[in-house]
Amino acid sequence: MVKIASRYRMVGGNGLFFPVLGFASVVAFMYMSYLRHSVNYQNHATLSFVGANGSHFLVDGKLFYVNGWNSYWFMDHAVHDHTRPRIRSMLQAAAKMGLTVSRTWAFNDGDYNALQLSPGHFDESVFKALDFVIAEAREAGIRLLLSLVNNLDAYGGKTRYVKWAWSEGVGLSSSNDSFFYDPSIRIYFKNYVKTILTRKNTITGIQYRDDPTIFGWELINEPRCVTDPSGDTLQEWLEEMSTFIKQIDNKHLLTVGLEGFYGPKSPKRKTVNPEFWAADMGVDFIRNSAPSTIDFASVHIYPDQWFKKKSLEGKLKFVADWMHSHIEDGERVLKKPVMFTEFGLSDLNKGFDPSQRDEFYKVVFDVIYESAKNKGAGAGSFAWQFLVEGMDEFNDDFGIVPWKRAETYKIITRHTCRLAKIHGGGVIPITGNMKDICNGRW
Repeated sequence: MVKIASRYRMVGGNGLFFPVLGFASVVAFMYMSYLRHSVNYQNHATLSFVGANGSHFLVDGKLFYVNGWNSYWFMDHAVHDHTRPRIRSMLQAAAKMGLTVSRTWAFNDGDYNALQLSPGHFDESVFKALDFVIAEAREAGIRLLLSLVNNLDAYGGKTRYVKWAWSEGVGLSSSNDSFFYDPSIRIYFKNYVKTILTRKNTITGIQYRDDPTIFGWELINEPRCVTDPSGDTLQEWLEEMSTFIKQIDNKHLLTVGLEGFYGPKSPKRKTVNPEFWAADMGVDFIRNSAPSTIDFASVHIYPDQWFKKKSLEGKLKFVADWMHSHIEDGERVLKKPVMFTEFGLSDLNKGFDPSQRDEFYKVVFDVIYESAKNKGAGAGSFAWQFLVEGMDEFNDDFGIVPWKRAETYKIITRHTCRLAKIHGGGVIPITGNMKDICNGRW
């Protein structure tokens, strides 16, 4: 879920003129910085592909549980020199916390800093920004879960595809949901996906589909198809697109990007869904996650968005029940890992205090830890969202700079350490900085 109502436009250049010598110095500095980055990338961390076996993730034959986070803004900020350092700062800080996977956007359709300017037409400078993000993640030893399109309007989304088809005179309908059934739009999206998967990184020289830095692909952020509550339209689209992706890239994991709602035919629609409306969104967690081309299930957690009148205690109880239900589905029905790829608590709630968000994080982490300890299907979680200092204008009411509040930082790193203990120090080695973090925190 993109919670940003509006994004501030940060455009380089302020009309100042530099003396010739000063300008030459700037150019020289930028050139030396480029060379320094090129050298650094030769010493990138060695990563293996993440695989799935039943309801577990595996890396080099060892169980792998994710303590991750969302920084959707990586590609957008990598476009300009003055914002690019934020990517490295965030990745390095995350690595020091023992975080292992970041979820971020690999799309920007026809918007500011657009990657896809129009169907099949791309801005190479923005593509190079995405190359940079992947190279920086590789350098930091962080994997990326890359989302391919947005159900919402932010960064273009399915609305942009529909407008493109409509403006070219080939669209069947102006409805946003025609994204899922219009043949022309399906072609647009397939061409986009193929371009992304076969892209050769200009920094590392590795095609995206061959790069283990990429944890996996997410088809669409929070899909909904409200014009067909039965779910048939969305299901057909998911099956077609996931099959298409697997034909091009069978090395990476693939998920849908669901919020986790149960559909109209599910017995859990009345007992687990947040409210009655959730069954009418044209989605169903079990059905959408079931195809063999989908490697793991995805779920989001926004109790204060889904409930307006529950107390904090009531919301936290819902969170635990919501997570347990989906983990149970992963173990007993889907036989696949389940990842909670977004969770957040708004600071706009009446009487909000940061300690409430800490309690929320604890509940999410405790459920994941208990599942991991029992070798369950609860494979990991991703906080929405983490930022670095100086990004207040890009924040929403869910985002945090995780190291600014000592208690929050402690809760996150403690979760890392508990998961690392389960791994036996294999996937998340207890050495160096991690040894200092985890000492005495079991």
